[in-house]
Amino acid sequence: MSATASRPTRPGGPETAGAGRFARPLLVAFLLVAAVDLAGLLAGLDTVHLVAKPLLMPLLAGYTAVRGGPRLLVVALLFGWGGDVFLLADNDLAFLLGMGSFAFGHVCYLTLFGRDRAPASLATAIAYVLVLAVFLVLIWSDLPAELRVPVAGYSLLLTAMAWRAGVLGRYAAAGGALFLLSDALIATGIAEWPRLPAPDFWVMLTYIAAQLLLALGVLGARARAASPPVTP
Repeated sequence: MSATASRPTRPGGPETAGAGRFARPLLVAFLLVAAVDLAGLLAGLDTVHLVAKPLLMPLLAGYTAVRGGPRLLVVALLFGWGGDVFLLADNDLAFLLGMGSFAFGHVCYLTLFGRDRAPASLATAIAYVLVLAVFLVLIWSDLPAELRVPVAGYSLLLTAMAWRAGVLGRYAAAGGALFLLSDALIATGIAEWPRLPAPDFWVMLTYIAAQLLLALGVLGARARAASPPVTP
């Protein structure tokens, strides 16, 4: 066995200069900012949220980049950053722009997941379609008229992304499901349904976990693909 072959491959792809130096600090910074943001939401400190939220996705995108993650993953996370920033403004135009930015991110995820030739679960697809249909039927009349079609179209795209994420394993599948849950919580707020205490905390908790799990799922799948086959 050669010296090169005996070296372990860094998860997420081939080793890149600086990955060992910057990957862990970027991940730690992301987790710390996430904790600060969530604590600020629980404490009702809007200024903390305004400062912390826009830092989250750039840090996670940086982490995936130095781990050798695919460009589409980095782009998807940066579109998530765009959505985060737009949604800080509380008006319909900002909501539509934010939803559009997230939609482009989901297209990136779908394109990325489509590169994996593994078949996605038909049973999971049926379950997601049923959940989406029931949710839209229940919430439709409570949504503002001008948001109904955009929300339905976006929800269909998000559901497709959540379903297809399952081809990359449990982390990505959980990330897709949590993304769907997070956006459902936002939609129920727009429809003025009864909400959990500290609703923004739950939206951000599920969203942060979703993006992190999607990123880890993609990096893990890339690492498995790059690993040499084990021979007896």
